[in-house]
Amino acid sequence: MQNIVFLMLRRMRLPLIVLITTYAVSILGLVLIPGQDDQGNPWRMDFFHATYFVSFMGSTIGFGEIPYPFTDAQRMWTTFIIYATVVAWLYAIGSILSLIQDQGLRRALAFSAFARKVRRIQEPFHIVCGYGDAGALLVRELVGHGIHCVVVDASQERILDLEVEDLPDYVPALCGDATESDTLLAAGLKHPQCRSVLALSSDDHVNLTVAITTKLLAPDRVVTCRAENKESAANMASFGTDYIIDPYEAFARRFGMMFHSPSMYLVWAWMTAVHNAPLPEFQKPPRGQWILCGYGRFGKAVQRQLAAEGIDTRIVEADIDTTGAPPGAIEGTGTEAGTLLQAGVDSAAGIVAGTDNDTNNLSILMTARDLNPALFMVARQNRSGNRAIFGAARIDLIMHPGTIVAMRALSLILAPLLGDFLRLARDQDESWANVLVSRVVGVMDETAPEIWDIDIAPRQTPAVSVCLAAGETVTLADICTDPRDRNYRLPCVPLLLKRESTQILLPDMDEALRDGDRILFCGRADAFDHIHHLVHDQRALYYARTGIDRPTGAVWRWFAGHRTATSR
Repeated sequence: MQNIVFLMLRRMRLPLIVLITTYAVSILGLVLIPGQDDQGNPWRMDFFHATYFVSFMGSTIGFGEIPYPFTDAQRMWTTFIIYATVVAWLYAIGSILSLIQDQGLRRALAFSAFARKVRRIQEPFHIVCGYGDAGALLVRELVGHGIHCVVVDASQERILDLEVEDLPDYVPALCGDATESDTLLAAGLKHPQCRSVLALSSDDHVNLTVAITTKLLAPDRVVTCRAENKESAANMASFGTDYIIDPYEAFARRFGMMFHSPSMYLVWAWMTAVHNAPLPEFQKPPRGQWILCGYGRFGKAVQRQLAAEGIDTRIVEADIDTTGAPPGAIEGTGTEAGTLLQAGVDSAAGIVAGTDNDTNNLSILMTARDLNPALFMVARQNRSGNRAIFGAARIDLIMHPGTIVAMRALSLILAPLLGDFLRLARDQDESWANVLVSRVVGVMDETAPEIWDIDIAPRQTPAVSVCLAAGETVTLADICTDPRDRNYRLPCVPLLLKRESTQILLPDMDEALRDGDRILFCGRADAFDHIHHLVHDQRALYYARTGIDRPTGAVWRWFAGHRTATSR
């Protein structure tokens, strides 16, 4: 506010001086010029009447000559007043309009309004720094789940995109530099309801600066950062960044998993899919020689994982010296048929188009398909705006960095246990993965499952805690029972039960719950609603456990007891 007031006073200083001087001279002239009253006697206007007259004449309203008709001298001075005040007002109004258009003032006003809106937030929220592909997807998913967030981005165009986005809840947004501490503080870094800061910019330096600023100013805030190279990730980790997401390494690990455990890859794809996305189908890429076009950060990560799986790769790279491509790499972009033939496309099992240019990636795959229609095709999609053309290209597997980052960040907020589950599941064999796939398919329709977790604690699950405190047994099956009809199970699958240092994958339904247990579920959205109702409502939980629909209220309990006694 101090900056706004200072800027306004500085820009309006001369117009105000001109306006005040014009009024002062006009009033003084009316006071000094003699007039006549209605009897013809000499009369001078006092300051009150002069101020009143100039006030309404300055606005060109005009109520007549007061309190007596003017003399010729007074009318001449009044003519001067009319033109002088009009010109002064035009100058002042023009300055005001120019001030309103001033970019510095508009930024200051926007900053102040943004800070006020954030201060008024009364519910938990998350700060999202960077509204690119990853940030936009994450904000949509968070708001869709009823979670509040605040956005900071350096691009005014992206902020305008957010403002016109059809979201079910209002999202405060600021066009500003997230690397500045004042910006993060205005976004609510020290707000008592702030839960975490997510640095999702495509610039590692920006994300690193956000992480450092957050950990220095608010060490208790959870920080999630996107990192696209190992050096930045290591630097972020040294400052205590809680979660670091590398989309290229994440995809490469999953892609390698497809070769030795396709069912486990399917589990990963389901658990990290976009809200209401169709269930991905089972895929098993063929073994043999693969062609990798592009040896940047993405290509190197994929090549390492393929090598770990025993897959031989031929590298096609336009700038071999800069990227440090291995010996035997073929120089070229891969969009030319000659380059692909030199790499052995006619006998290859699959191809990965992994450059940072979407047009080149599509061209690579289309050219390769003409030469070998049986190829398994993997593409890197850099921009979410190209989703339609990538979908129309009939590509077997598409990697979009923004989606990987956003869904990983979302899982850390909605279901922190998902990371533990996926790490444990990765060590299981294919038969275990097949069992899990069959269970998930049994409860889902055509869309990917929702993921959530619950903590058995008095505040989070009061109905369960009351039963446990009374020495009663509550099993996993009890909270997975349909509260409308206990003969039916809710469409959900318990994935992980974490109890102190013990972690149980796919726990049995007869597992007795204890205080402090944390349970990870997947299933339909309505199952989450019913479980939330069961763990909060003692009457619903009692029905799920015993099959008795216990009435509520003294009158209904008396009526039920009286009817039971009568029947006996």
